[in-house]
Amino acid sequence: MHTVVVEKEFPHPPEKIWRALTDPKLMSLWLMENDFVPGIGRKFSLRAKPVAHWNGVVDCEVLALEPCRRLAYSWNVGADGPAALRTVVTWTLWPSPAGTRVRMEHAGFRPDQKGNYQGAQFGWQAFFARLEPLLAQP
Repeated sequence: MHTVVVEKEFPHPPEKIWRALTDPKLMSLWLMENDFVPGIGRKFSLRAKPVAHWNGVVDCEVLALEPCRRLAYSWNVGADGPAALRTVVTWTLWPSPAGTRVRMEHAGFRPDQKGNYQGAQFGWQAFFARLEPLLAQP
């Protein structure tokens, strides 16, 4: 299995970053449109513009929720079967002298999902690039 990892330190308190990770309106500004509701076992979807071979929907379920510390959710794309992508995204936050250290792990890519894995590497870099200016706003 392969994992995409992005780690970054932000000059903001964990509470501000947590809000960006869990507030549906803020999530839509840097991640995707969504109907996120915090709560273990809660299902939600992320929605992007459909493209060839993808309807633009990611079905998710909250797996772990420790406010201002850890958030994990499933990331399911596609119908059931061998082409389906069933992975897990885990966010970990911890205070640092400069603000907050953030680690995002998107785990569970099978060796035969090289294209999905490479797409996730690109995608998460783009998501982080949109998250940074959002956090800089008051």
